[in-house]
Amino acid sequence: MKIERVWAMPNKSTFSIQPINDLLHDELDEISLCGVIIDPFSNGYRFSDSTITNDLNPDIAADTHMDALDFLKTFADKSVDAVLYDPPYSLRQVVECYKGYGKEVTQETTQSSWRRKHLDEIARILKIGGKALCFGWNSNGVGEKRSFSMQRILIVPHGGSKNDTICTVETKDWEQMKLF
Repeated sequence: MKIERVWAMPNKSTFSIQPINDLLHDELDEISLCGVIIDPFSNGYRFSDSTITNDLNPDIAADTHMDALDFLKTFADKSVDAVLYDPPYSLRQVVECYKGYGKEVTQETTQSSWRRKHLDEIARILKIGGKALCFGWNSNGVGEKRSFSMQRILIVPHGGSKNDTICTVETKDWEQMKLF
């Protein structure tokens, strides 16, 4: 596994941060030529023409404007080559996101099960050998219990009191699937 640490200025558009953008290109350029890449929280970013984007905000350019879990559920089992998973990082951000677009904030959207359901769907829809790129404040990724093997971790410190952005790259692993 490769672990890297590269300092960069913070930006609410995660994928515009240079070391993170470099990571995307390193990991996805080849997949983007003929594979399916999805992004359930696009924030207006489209990695390539083959990326299917979603964003809750109807004013953001995206292919769909659905709740992320509903978006993930639209894909068939083992039909996706890569997922970019950059959800709101904190409970506060989830609440702001939902209220900002007229969605009801429920007990479910404020519990850890909200993220767990997303990760379960990602595990279901990714092909064997598919990649999950996760972004946030932890290095949990999708996880071994869902048959994923960690390939790479990029830590992007932003300085001062800003939280680091932790990026993980995992592959859905046939050997791991046999263990669980």
